[in-house]
Amino acid sequence: MKKMSRALVLLTLAAVSGCSSTRYGDPKDTETTNVDWGSTDLQTMSGKMVESLKSSPSLAYFDRHDKGEDKRVICFMGGIRNETSEHVNTAAVGDVIRTDLFQSGRFRFVADKSGQEEIGEQVHFQQESGRFDSKRAMEFGKQIGAEVVVYGALTSIDKKKGRSIESGGLKTEDNFLMLVLNAANVETGEIIWSDKSEIRKTQKTGLFGAR
Repeated sequence: MKKMSRALVLLTLAAVSGCSSTRYGDPKDTETTNVDWGSTDLQTMSGKMVESLKSSPSLAYFDRHDKGEDKRVICFMGGIRNETSEHVNTAAVGDVIRTDLFQSGRFRFVADKSGQEEIGEQVHFQQESGRFDSKRAMEFGKQIGAEVVVYGALTSIDKKKGRSIESGGLKTEDNFLMLVLNAANVETGEIIWSDKSEIRKTQKTGLFGAR
């Protein structure tokens, strides 16, 4: 009887562990799965940077009269170096920041390297395929240049403390993240804006924790 009960318990545990579920959630909900780079870090850091840059008084320098009615600052979104210990897609971080800056209505952006390649292919196609009206086909040499380049780096400091009697068997992981961005005047090379966003996350794991 005891053997049967034990087998039933093991079978039940196996069935429960084999179950899974999937659901949609609010993308803006705070993510607390672990201390690794996550969606909340991306939203928090990029959000602060966007607000800081678009409210910077240094941008008034680019409101020149020769720009006509469109006073938006013409930007190029440069690279964000990943100097953390994690595999972070910093290109995606730059994409989020560029999108939010563009939607603020204060910035225009010129295409990056991949965009320029697509543009080049399209201009060559219009010029050489024979399918377009020559008077309306696009030409090289008419693009506008960026006034400002935005670039930066994501860094981290990671610390771990193993389980001990003093800690009650808990393992502690601490992750400090810092995103630094700069905006440089293309014409003069001067950094006209610089800011940072910092996040610290701590996770304590018990004896039966997964990490």
